[in-house]
Amino acid sequence: MNNHHLSRFRRFLAHHHPSAFLLAAQLLSLVLYVLFEGSTGGRALLGAFGLLVLVLVIWVIQRSPDIRWFTWILVIPAFLLSLLSVIFSNATLLAVSSLLEAVVYFYAVGRLISYMMGDRRVTTDELFAAGATFTLLTWGFAYAYQACQIWLPDSFSGAVNPDQPRTFLELLSLSFTNLSATGSGDIMALSSPGRVLVMLEQFAGIGYVAVVVSRLIGLTLASQKTRRAP
Repeated sequence: MNNHHLSRFRRFLAHHHPSAFLLAAQLLSLVLYVLFEGSTGGRALLGAFGLLVLVLVIWVIQRSPDIRWFTWILVIPAFLLSLLSVIFSNATLLAVSSLLEAVVYFYAVGRLISYMMGDRRVTTDELFAAGATFTLLTWGFAYAYQACQIWLPDSFSGAVNPDQPRTFLELLSLSFTNLSATGSGDIMALSSPGRVLVMLEQFAGIGYVAVVVSRLIGLTLASQKTRRAP
């Protein structure tokens, strides 16, 4: 695909709200995780798909050339390690791939926040980006929890089968609970590193709402007042 076709493809995706596409893909994967919950291979494929969607969206909304370094240094190793961990059933590979995937998601969060804070005009895609950023944070911490659980097996417990390792879907549920500050989850952190991760996520959730979401709401209200002014 030459540069002309790439430019046309980028313009097409940008016109059709890439952040909405990312948000929809993240929410759809929640349903798919239920279907593949008992299959490590299926979850790994879903994770790989999520990484590809993430790269596509960041490529569309950010024109910086360092996206190429982002792709090569973070996404591809995470993708390959995730597949290798399934092929060889290796916990160490899964832990490292989970840690890399967490870094990928946190990097994407920074990119989307930069995109939303880049000007004083709130577009529809930036509103979708606000929702997508929230889901990216939850996935990032869920992968961090998974890496923590592999290296420290007793880091998390739950109401059901408390002595068993938590599934990724359970860790994702814990992540949603912490980031939204609802405190209604049945999964808890027991180890010190696990509790630190929980506290960091709770702090990130409060900071995200206080800084990013409140700014978008404020700019939207200011824009509406300007349009109504005589």
